[in-house]
Amino acid sequence: MRCPYCRSPDDRVVDSRAADDGEAIRRRRECEGCGRRYTTYERVEELPLVVVKRSGEREPFDRLKVLAGIRRAAKNRPIEPAQLEAVASDVEEIVRLQGPEVPTEAVGLASLERLRELDEVTYLRFASVYKGFEDADDFAREVGLLHKRTAPKGAVPPAS
Repeated sequence: MRCPYCRSPDDRVVDSRAADDGEAIRRRRECEGCGRRYTTYERVEELPLVVVKRSGEREPFDRLKVLAGIRRAAKNRPIEPAQLEAVASDVEEIVRLQGPEVPTEAVGLASLERLRELDEVTYLRFASVYKGFEDADDFAREVGLLHKRTAPKGAVPPAS
């Protein structure tokens, strides 16, 4: 680290502490050359996340694009904007764990999983676009799968 005042490469760390809710380390340094103090921050460098489209084209992951799709599916639903933000953040976290390059399918499936937990109608709206529903039978099939997956295991069906 070079001193921003005299450009000397020699300094010493006077104080270190966590910053930005533990996302960075703040260091107070003192230049050995001129004696002035300055602050530096150390952060983990995020690797770029690339989405591989069905066509083979690659583009940077765009969290806002995911959020826009989720917002469209949730239009006029009783869902708070903070909940949608949390879904988009969770989707980004899930796909980042899969590596630096992820297929678009991974982004779509992660979105569907989180939306299933949040709101069934929003889930179905998103699924209809993501899975390319063509008729009412597609909706009926997905509703059946949704209920099958959300029914508690070992639940006794109601008596008729």
